[in-house]
Amino acid sequence: MRLQQEKTAVRKSLPLTMRDLHDLQLLTGSPARRSALFALANVDLPGTQEVSEAQLLHTIVEVGLRAVAERVEEESYAADAAQRQAEDTGRRASARRRRPDWADES
Repeated sequence: MRLQQEKTAVRKSLPLTMRDLHDLQLLTGSPARRSALFALANVDLPGTQEVSEAQLLHTIVEVGLRAVAERVEEESYAADAAQRQAEDTGRRASARRRRPDWADES
């Protein structure tokens, strides 16, 4: 996937703390961190071309949104698994209380 394939629909103002600015500077100045970010976003890292601050911020947002979606999916699977386990426990308990078919044979 290439960086910024979709056309920009709107530009938003983004408040940044001093910590955010520091972290952004670390990403800008570190090829290893930039490479890790783009790998997490599953996009091709622009070769020797400078990455704009806007592109970097957009990539950070994409990675964050993907992490949120994955977390929601994990929680959904965990809830489904818990529900199935509760249903299985109920079925097993019911089966243990049932009289076996062969018990009436004489």
